Amino acid sequence: MRESVQAEVMMSFLVSEELSFRIPVELRYETCDPYAVRLTFHLPGDAPVTWAFGRELLIDGVGRPCGDGDVRIAPAADDSLAEVLIRLQVGSDRALFRSSTAPLVAFLDRTDKLVPLGQEGALADFDAHLDEALDRILAEEQSAG
Repeated sequence: MRESVQAEVMMSFLVSEELSFRIPVELRYETCDPYAVRLTFHLPGDAPVTWAFGRELLIDGVGRPCGDGDVRIAPAADDSLAEVLIRLQVGSDRALFRSSTAPLVAFLDRTDKLVPLGQEGALADFDAHLDEALDRILAEEQSAG
């Protein structure tokens, strides 16, 4: 059974120190991919852009700096947990977003009610999909090699 949790949050897209604007961001969590959350950014004039990364990274990033590589999440200020910064990077292209912490925590609380943290592997559908995906990847590698 496929279940999901969705929310829409307004975030600030920080273009530079002088320029930022508010955009809607859709948060989505699905039991068919229980380790991940998806954030879809609706930038004006562009097609929506979706990023998927670990739910645990978002949970940890609300309270302390987390992440290596393409996704980094941290409280916006050392002395306050009121806002979170989300940094996304592809090659040399970077995007920085600021969000209030409260709606992120509310969303994460709803995901935890659907699938408690640490119980993701107990979902039979996920294990079946993972096995299918791994078999498909291995078959593709063997036919290419």
